[in-house]
Amino acid sequence: MSELTGRAVISDDWTLLQMDRVEAMLRTTYWGADLPRSVMEEAAAHSLCFGVYLDGRQVGYARAVTDYTTVYYLCDLVIDTAYRGQGLGKALVAYITSGDGFDRMQGLLDTRDAHGLYAAFGFRPDAELMMKHRERPLGDG
Repeated sequence: MSELTGRAVISDDWTLLQMDRVEAMLRTTYWGADLPRSVMEEAAAHSLCFGVYLDGRQVGYARAVTDYTTVYYLCDLVIDTAYRGQGLGKALVAYITSGDGFDRMQGLLDTRDAHGLYAAFGFRPDAELMMKHRERPLGDG
């Protein structure tokens, strides 16, 4: 757990996740707007999840899919729209990329926006190496 200020913390403690808040935040994104809640929950259950908490209320979320040794895929990083512009997204990326051995692993992500945020932490576009098998189908199946 990392304390950002006297009232904001970042944690990967699964028991602190507030899935209603996670769902609400993901609904504001281009990738999670139509994703069924059951898919969000199952994805979280199979990932290392991070939350940003302000006075006990979850205002940020991210997941890392990883083998804990060589590589991680950073996804679903979102800050509640009411709390953006306060450095919480930067703090969350810094927390993830610098801790728990993640600083020694290769990090991957797929995003249409926020390139400047991720570039500040060493991520760079690499269209020549990234390949996708197929787009993710929406739904429970």
